[in-house]
Formats: sequence, structure tokens, C-alpha cells
Amino acid sequence: MRLIVLDTNLVISAGINTGAAPALVMDWVLEGLVQTVTSPWTVAKYREVAQREKFRRYGFPPFWLEFLIAESLHLPDPPAWPLPMPDPKDAPFLSLAHAAGAWLIAGNLKDFPISARRSVTVLSPADYLSQLTEG
Repeated sequence: MRLIVLDTNLVISAGINTGAAPALVMDWVLEGLVQTVTSPWTVAKYREVAQREKFRRYGFPPFWLEFLIAESLHLPDPPAWPLPMPDPKDAPFLSLAHAAGAWLIAGNLKDFPISARRSVTVLSPADYLSQLTEG
């Protein structure tokens, strides 16, 4: 089973638009067909963002967030990512994916430019779904 790291954008999008690709990825995760990887930093980030006032109108935090966290493979926070990123706050997702040998599934690929990825595979939710259905 391929390990994946979910960026916060995907987690939030899955709770807002239940028919879109991020929600379909989340369905695979919640059904136990895909194994997610988290770290203390990513868990704190998911919880912090899901508690923001602007998402309350969508019923946040979603009922499945704590299940997602509980069922994830928990790793310690990895070392800082050594390559420059457009937003350094996104770097821990790449670092965790690299440390776990996981793919990073990201809602906005521009946040993770090819020049910053090293050997980490970064896919959009739609591209990841096509990988799941082909395999």
C-alpha cells in the first residue's frame, strides 16, 4: 500500500466540496484503502486550520478529521526541508513525505514547485485518483 501525506488544502477541500477529487481521495483514506502519514506538526496544522472561523459555515471541523488522524501512520516531525519554497510553511509536508517515502497529495501544486521537491512525488488529488484506479 502506497503511503501518502495530505496537505492541509486537500483536507479542507475534502470537507467543503464533497463531490470533488479531494473528497474522493478522502473517501479512499477513510475506507482504509490508502494509508496516510502524519507527524505532530501536520496534526496540529490540520486541527488549527479546521478550527478557523471562515470554515465553520461548512460544518468544520469535519466529523472525520479525528478518525483520519487516529488511523494515520504517526511519525516524528522530520528535519527541516533544505530547499527554498514559495511558502516555507508548506515545507514540512515535503519533509514528512520524504522521510516516510510517501507521495504528497496537494491541493495546489504551485505550492510545491518541482525545483523544491527533490525525489518526492507530488500529485494533485485528480492525478492521484487516476493512479489509484489504474493500479
